[in-house]
Amino acid sequence: MSEFNNITVVKKANVYFGGNVSSRTLRFADGSSKTLGFMLPGEYTFNTAAAEVMEILDGDLEVLLPGAEWQTVKGGEAFNVPANAQFTVKIRTATDYCCSFLS
Repeated sequence: MSEFNNITVVKKANVYFGGNVSSRTLRFADGSSKTLGFMLPGEYTFNTAAAEVMEILDGDLEVLLPGAEWQTVKGGEAFNVPANAQFTVKIRTATDYCCSFLS
C-alpha cells in the first residue's frame, strides 16, 4: 500500500537522538496507529510498549532483536518487534520507514 486514506495526522513530530530519527503519528478511524519516519545513519536503541511491525520503505540497516543475532534489512522488507522489548538498529544509509503498532 503506497498511501493511507481517511487518517488523522498529528502535526508535531516525534524527534529522537538529537534529530537523527523523526516520525509523524497517523491515527486511523478504527483506533489503530502508525508512524511514518526517517532515520539518519547511526546506531539507535528503542524500547517498545506495544508489539510493532517495522516496514522499511527505503534504506539499509541491521537490527538486533531480543534473543536474536544481527540481521540485515533493506527497503521492501520488514521485521516484527515484540511488546515490552528493547531493540537496536544500525542505520547504514538514510532509511524511510512505516511502523505499525499491534494490539
